[in-house]
Amino acid sequence: MPTVRPFTVDAALSAVAIGFRNTGMRIADQVMPRVAVAAENFKWTEYPIAEAFNTPDARVSRRGRPNQIEFTGTEQTSSVADYGLDAPVPYSDIQAAEDARAQGRSIIDPEQLATMMLMETIENIRESRVASLLFNLNSYAASRRVTLAGTSQFSDYTNSDPFGVLMAAIQGTLVYPPNTLIMGREAWTKISMHPKIVNAVKGGNTNSGIVNREQFTELFAGEGITQVLVGDGYVNTSKPGQAVTLNRAWGKHIAAIHLNPLAQTQGGITFGYTAEYGGRIAGRIEDPNVGLQGGYMIRAGERVKELIVAKDVGYFIQNAVA
Repeated sequence: MPTVRPFTVDAALSAVAIGFRNTGMRIADQVMPRVAVAAENFKWTEYPIAEAFNTPDARVSRRGRPNQIEFTGTEQTSSVADYGLDAPVPYSDIQAAEDARAQGRSIIDPEQLATMMLMETIENIRESRVASLLFNLNSYAASRRVTLAGTSQFSDYTNSDPFGVLMAAIQGTLVYPPNTLIMGREAWTKISMHPKIVNAVKGGNTNSGIVNREQFTELFAGEGITQVLVGDGYVNTSKPGQAVTLNRAWGKHIAAIHLNPLAQTQGGITFGYTAEYGGRIAGRIEDPNVGLQGGYMIRAGERVKELIVAKDVGYFIQNAVA
């Protein structure tokens, strides 16, 4: 029996939800690329690393039988989580906006505006969720994480060794080297001005200045780094009703990960991805309790699950700067 949903998905509002992006601030979709799954509950396979590097005797005599090997895998089961929010829009607002548009005084559509703001909030939540997952010691194998403190932090321009730490991270993953460096804005600001980095890029004993992301990426290109992602997103950590307290979602950390955007739930090595069931949706529910005349409850959301599937192809530098 099909599931009965309490609201009707509206194509126009869904288009707004799908199309709205603030890519200049957020990197969650780059860090954890979306992978479509066919159902809310889905399976993915974890393969033992030993099987990829076995070297059995493959010689076959003239009348002999080849040796047989069996490949195994551990089937993991997971499910997407529903993330959604509602926003009330009174009939009176809708009518007033229609009149204003008819008179050429406005182009605002309250329902579309509510949808965009709902998805803006959903994306803020996802950015914070992905940052918390990626910048977490437990997301990495014990031998592939380090915590800096004091003079080892990159904010100490005299004593710290960013090359030594970053090279250890790049060389510290298992089999698949990192191709992506991810860091918060605070970490990037400090490391992009580090005298040792500036001198390596500009030469001539130039110990002051700043390097851009392209120059920094080129500096480590020979080690396999193809992109540097910097998280700029902010989150409000205050409780509802309290004064706004904005903090950067990505903090002061750095991660080096092997990122494969072509990986799927059944194959491909990548540090992590986002399982997504269906696309983003938006719709309206008629609600007689909105305002004096009633109105609509606009709902928008998505069904996703962020997964780390190969801890060993990532390396975490916690507290890279003070």
